[in-house]
Amino acid sequence: MCHFEQVRKSRKDLTTVQNDIFYFYGKYSNMSLSNQKHLFDIPEEIIYLNIASQSPSFKSSETAGIKAVKEKTRPYLITTSRYFDPIIQLKKLFAKIVEVEDYNRIACIPSVSYGLSTVANNIQLQEGDEIVLVEEQFPSNYYVWEKLAQQYKAVIKIAKQPDATQGKGKQWNENILNAITDKTAVVAMGNIHWANGTLFDVKAVRKKTLEHNSLLIIDGSQSVGALPFSVKEIQPDALICAGYKWLFGPYGCAYAYFGSYFDNGNPIEENWTNRLDSENLSGLTNYQSKYKPLANRYSVGEHGSFIYVEMQIAALTELLRWKQMDIQNYCEIITSSSVSKLKEAGCFIEDSDFRAKHLFGVEMPISINLVSLKERLAKENIFVSFRGNYIRISCHVFNTEKDIEKLTNCIIAELA
Repeated sequence: MCHFEQVRKSRKDLTTVQNDIFYFYGKYSNMSLSNQKHLFDIPEEIIYLNIASQSPSFKSSETAGIKAVKEKTRPYLITTSRYFDPIIQLKKLFAKIVEVEDYNRIACIPSVSYGLSTVANNIQLQEGDEIVLVEEQFPSNYYVWEKLAQQYKAVIKIAKQPDATQGKGKQWNENILNAITDKTAVVAMGNIHWANGTLFDVKAVRKKTLEHNSLLIIDGSQSVGALPFSVKEIQPDALICAGYKWLFGPYGCAYAYFGSYFDNGNPIEENWTNRLDSENLSGLTNYQSKYKPLANRYSVGEHGSFIYVEMQIAALTELLRWKQMDIQNYCEIITSSSVSKLKEAGCFIEDSDFRAKHLFGVEMPISINLVSLKERLAKENIFVSFRGNYIRISCHVFNTEKDIEKLTNCIIAELA
């Protein structure tokens, strides 16, 4: 039996213990992808397994960016519509990726911290209210809540990561659900853990937050684009996503979905293009008190940047050619054999059913010399992230099974 068939068979043999998570993340798949490295300008000698830090650009995105740079040399050819029409196209593309019916619920923002600050700016708490966070969240999704808690004398409540190696993901999900009570005002979390790829059952979290009248704010930066996420199904109150990772946009671009809770909120800046009828440049001093509908009020100033927008449109157009669960399947196939070898060598990797396939952590035995390992990987042109005693592997359809095997061989050599 070939390796591909073995992976497919093992998937069919899964028990139902993790059905909620596996069903939600797995139900969108209907085919597998072949290697797509030809769409990127990555040299053959480079093994890039660090998209969770920064994605490479599609060739088509690079071309679109260069074309837009040249457009700026002739500003007299830039029409009024260029400030608005491409933004609508971009929002529609992102809305399709995350299954949002109305693109007006999408805001174009410069960063996750900007989006989360916008969210926090529109939340009022009572003294003693609790904000539930997952242990060791990314700093941008911690500091903003710490500040909000201090402002209202609320409490930060951390859903702890279990110490156990067996059933860790399952227990962590239970800890998150158990942390949600009648005191919970906000739950803010990623749908996977940014450093080790643990899958969180956001569908179950949403159900419990609704029972306790709590807001659910999702950071999709390390998943959306590579892992299925449906706003229509989960119905978070807000979804914030960095654009320069799994969405292949330039650094400095991000997206935000805002649900009905934020329909009449206050933006953190007053951008003229977000006001009603702003397309009429000749009437801009007829000051307009009304915003454009829904989330448009939250877009950052100059979000119509010609260069960034064209690069993002090209990137999302490419991304939409694939199904996100097919990306998961591809990454599982190229990493499965190496994951088994690393576990046999004494490394800890989360159970397959409770982790993403495009991003996961490999915990090194304490005995390994990380300095020596980093030097070895540098010599082999292998790029990964080190997070404490973890190596974070983040792969995509431009990687191959041989890429992962080469990384694995380096780790095992150091362990020996």
